[in-house]
Amino acid sequence: MQIGFDKDKYIKLQASHIRERINQFGGKLYLEFGGKLFDDYHASRVLPGFEPDLKARLLEALAPVAEALIAINANDIEQDKRRSDIGIPYSEDALRLMDAFRGMGLVANTVVITHFTGQPHVEAYQRRLEKMGIKVARHYLIDRYPADIDLIVSEDGFGKNDFVATTRPLVVVSAPGPGSGKMATCLSQLYHEHKRGVDAGYAKFETFPVWNLPLKHPVNIAYEAATADLDDNNIIDPFHLDAYGDITVNYNRDVETFPVLRAMLERISGESVYKSPTDMGVNMVGFAISDDEVCRAAAKGEIVRRYFQTAEQLRRTGVGSDALAKIELLLNEAGIDKDYSPARAAALLRAEVTGAPAGAMVLPDGSVVTGKTSEIMGAASSLLLNALKKVAGVDLETYVVSDEALVPITHLKTEHLHSRNPRLHSDETLIALSISSATNPLAAQVIDATDELKGCDAYFSVIISPTDERTYRKLGINVCCEPVFETRSLYHR
Repeated sequence: MQIGFDKDKYIKLQASHIRERINQFGGKLYLEFGGKLFDDYHASRVLPGFEPDLKARLLEALAPVAEALIAINANDIEQDKRRSDIGIPYSEDALRLMDAFRGMGLVANTVVITHFTGQPHVEAYQRRLEKMGIKVARHYLIDRYPADIDLIVSEDGFGKNDFVATTRPLVVVSAPGPGSGKMATCLSQLYHEHKRGVDAGYAKFETFPVWNLPLKHPVNIAYEAATADLDDNNIIDPFHLDAYGDITVNYNRDVETFPVLRAMLERISGESVYKSPTDMGVNMVGFAISDDEVCRAAAKGEIVRRYFQTAEQLRRTGVGSDALAKIELLLNEAGIDKDYSPARAAALLRAEVTGAPAGAMVLPDGSVVTGKTSEIMGAASSLLLNALKKVAGVDLETYVVSDEALVPITHLKTEHLHSRNPRLHSDETLIALSISSATNPLAAQVIDATDELKGCDAYFSVIISPTDERTYRKLGINVCCEPVFETRSLYHR
């Protein structure tokens, strides 16, 4: 796929900028680390060349001077809140994050439990962590936060929180998800550091929106589409415009909370060096865009994907009508429509001709391949096999999966696993293809081509099964589905 982002330049610029910010505050910086650490697939889709683990690699470059704190909201532990993308509880993801930081060479020994009010499951979680040798700090719920600054910045506010003694110049404060209390954790630590006579500062690391791209740049619009369910918006930073006369882009919530945050920083340290929310950021991603047109095209594709994902969610759950309406407006702002990808028209046409669900995929060379539902394969399986054949240089009419591999799988599904659907899912098709590759060199050639589909866009005329969607995701293929179920059943899996 075309590359529009220079990852090496980004790491160099970002690491240098963070080191400058550490020095600005006398050698100690608390960095609120937003977004996903090592699975940032949104960034990799809208900035082709930005790898999902690039921020982790950035931190590896800073590892000799860095340590990490993991913040987690006590209410998220109590309610067993889970990540929507990978399905694991926040309580487990905190440990996953700690493993990741340690694997990068950072010191990571402490979990900060925020919003603590004595929740019983939280106390059990703390005991579990301490038995594992992990330190736990409790940060308590503060009345009238963040409005009552006199209370917050006092011994009855931040002063009640446990202080975490840190030893390295850079302290990265991360969390399993939003609402975990990263910023409050940073500010509480600053309060305690200054009480101890230690000069320390605060900065914020968020990839999106990109402050030095235009407000209506597709990359920034794609971020609005990704957060449409939160009803937040990108806006011009009025504080930056007033202070410097420069137009920069920021998030409305950061702009709204800036006066309070600045007042807290002034109360803690006596002054604030920041004149705007943009000042607080250390985001250099915009300077590493190497091909703006490639990133614009990729971001437009992401906006369309967000539309279909939200439409599918609305069809499945009945939730998301406001978010879908917002993304429709964002499509108009970006100057595109639902047919932006040629795969949609190809899939719908194939479905109309065959009278059954169908799919289509845009391959790296720009060509479009389709797949149809058959007696033995679903549309997702057929499309995947045809796409693999095409990129492997194998004729689409050539059989590469042997009956000796297919028949036992369908027999197992129907006779022993009691499935009413004999058709192979895409993961089962890959297994059959792998079995065939032992005796068929063409099958081996097709299997070896799976990496070629990474980043490709697939579209289906119906909502495909979660099993097929997971397989496509593992292969790095982006999926959109028409918000229509294949059957009229009331229950769909």
